[in-house]
Amino acid sequence: MDAPPYARIAAELRGQIERGELRPGQRVPSTREITGRWGVAMATATKVLAALRQDGLVQPVPGVGTVVSDPAAAPGRPVVPARSGPAARGPGAASGGLAPDRIVAAAIQVADTEGLAALSMRRVATELGAAPMSLYRHVTDKDDLVLQMMDAVFAASVLPDPPDGWRPRLEVAGRTFWAMFRAHPWLASAMSLTRPQVLPSALPYTEWVLTALDGLGLDLSTMFTAYLMMINYVRGTAVNLEAEAEAEAASGLSSEEYLETQEPRLESVLPPGAFPMFRQLISNEYDFSLDHIFEFGLQRLLDGLATLISAGPGAQPPRPPIAGVARKAET
Repeated sequence: MDAPPYARIAAELRGQIERGELRPGQRVPSTREITGRWGVAMATATKVLAALRQDGLVQPVPGVGTVVSDPAAAPGRPVVPARSGPAARGPGAASGGLAPDRIVAAAIQVADTEGLAALSMRRVATELGAAPMSLYRHVTDKDDLVLQMMDAVFAASVLPDPPDGWRPRLEVAGRTFWAMFRAHPWLASAMSLTRPQVLPSALPYTEWVLTALDGLGLDLSTMFTAYLMMINYVRGTAVNLEAEAEAEAASGLSSEEYLETQEPRLESVLPPGAFPMFRQLISNEYDFSLDHIFEFGLQRLLDGLATLISAGPGAQPPRPPIAGVARKAET
């Protein structure tokens, strides 16, 4: 059986270390760089660095990242990072004090790499090489930190010049949301639809969708409901991203590899001659992809909006009564 992706990437980096292409104190690719270079999930990239740490080849340095260990160093002595210029500085590198943006950047890196459950004030302080209590001068608590992280993610994603037409504009919005959730798997679980957080940097996205739907015969309430429907659809699909990353890190198997291991059991529980359509599906090896599911659902959602818009103002769906008012009317 072929080695899993994380093992192959770890072997490649191990070879670079053994050949001296990566020297003691030099940063190895971060999890984000690994995902971009090898086209793997964040969980796979995390497992790559974990394998190298287990072999004693690399070690984390607060404020710098993961660097190549020095076998000649005394046990317990930290490696002095090899710096080649400003680009070698991580989000926690000393650069004029413990500023709020450095705290937020470090927190995002921790959540991206290890998941939201691993995020704590102490963990972020370790990443920055600072005392945990020093963070509280800039951040009230973990909830406040997560709020600032979410706002920073929206601020870093720039919407392009709006295309012509409401549908292309909403396609851009939906795919932009999906890209944000893809890059930050923790974001979907952090967001709330019923108790929305105040995120100033998210307001341009709300305005983008409302402006796209303006002038099409929909009232403002229906337009905003359409926006909520779309963002909740993207978020609902993206909730699977962090869970999948955690499962992949724990098992070392991608979702495709996991599904392959389930085929024998699936065959064993299917009664002979039963479920012919499902049998045909699994025999054709359905290519499961969250990206494909997202895009398919986005288009169907927009198809529904197109039907509503083409039906005209009088065809707008009636609003359901408020639960308390309905119960009072019944009595």
